[in-house]
Amino acid sequence: MASSTIPPPLSMLESFLCGGLAGCIAVTVSNPAEVAKTRLQLQGELVKGGGKRVYKDVLDVLAKTWRNEGIRGLQRGLGPAYVYQTLLNGSRLGFYEPFRRTINRSIGRSITDQIPFTSVLAGAASGIIGASFGNPLFLIKARMQAYSPILPVGTQHYYKSSFDALATIFRTEKFWGLLRGMDAAILRTAMGSSVQLPTYKWTKNQLVSHGLLPSNSILTYLVSSSVSGVCVCIVMQPADTALTRVYNQPTTRTPDGRLSGILYRNPIDCLWKTFRTEGVFGWYKGSTAQFLRVAPHTIITLTVNDIILGLYKDIRNRRS
Repeated sequence: MASSTIPPPLSMLESFLCGGLAGCIAVTVSNPAEVAKTRLQLQGELVKGGGKRVYKDVLDVLAKTWRNEGIRGLQRGLGPAYVYQTLLNGSRLGFYEPFRRTINRSIGRSITDQIPFTSVLAGAASGIIGASFGNPLFLIKARMQAYSPILPVGTQHYYKSSFDALATIFRTEKFWGLLRGMDAAILRTAMGSSVQLPTYKWTKNQLVSHGLLPSNSILTYLVSSSVSGVCVCIVMQPADTALTRVYNQPTTRTPDGRLSGILYRNPIDCLWKTFRTEGVFGWYKGSTAQFLRVAPHTIITLTVNDIILGLYKDIRNRRS
């Protein structure tokens, strides 16, 4: 009688590629909401009382962008977003489980134990790696999304394409220009990643362990992803606003020849100045658009990732 063998877990590369594919599918749907979020975050920047409002709300941004710029306007920055999502979600989804299992083993716990501390630490660490790899792409994505030839808000950066953006930044600011805002990106992604997968895994575990839903149900994935999306939106929004503003701020050349931001020194400085002039609501500008981006993006990413992983495992196991 042949003994049944347990299939080996996916390698880090396999998990990385599956996670990257899931992220690319999700960002195609969520990118218009991110364009709206970016523009709302820059509207009334460091202006007491908010100043003149070009856009009333997220629906107004989407309607005016569609009317004046068409589908191209709604999908600004989609090219670099694909590469960024591959790097970010490939890292976040691909490294999370290996990191969590390693941390569990290092403290003498079973790799199957879902421990809040190790889950949050693994989520933050995997997110930081993805944010560091993808920073140049996020930088040009944010600037391209902020650009509007008809209804501009904030500092405007015009690039013909992603390659033109990278070449222009490298030519004017050298290698350091591509790293602009990395501290803000790491802060944002660490905060979001520290809750995204842990809350998803915890919710899914609760639903299955209490017999509320089966483990391989699409509804289980959707409910778990929805809870995760809300948590990410609440925790990450202030850092996300700081990131958008640090990326997009105007620059000036210092005596040593480097370009430095005019408005903010770092993300903490941005958060403080925003709070001082715009109040706590300044941190949460574009939060509705953020939720409309994060909720479907998280739902699609995590749901599709589970589906892709399941299909890939079935194909791999049948071949072995």
